[in-house]
Amino acid sequence: MKDCLQEFWEEESGIGVVELILILVILIMLVVIFRTQITAIINNAFTQINGGAGKINSEITLGKGK
Repeated sequence: MKDCLQEFWEEESGIGVVELILILVILIMLVVIFRTQITAIINNAFTQINGGAGKINSEITLGKGK
């Protein structure tokens, strides 16, 4: 039992806490730096989705969707 616990404690495989925190910090920094670009991309995507939905609705209402 003692050997098993010591082997578990000394094992260094996997992601450590420090590496995980560094990855999160980098991701947060990227989001902050590119916030305006990300917002513009998302707004553009939703505008296109809403425009396409309106087009589909108008075609169905006018009977062109058959």
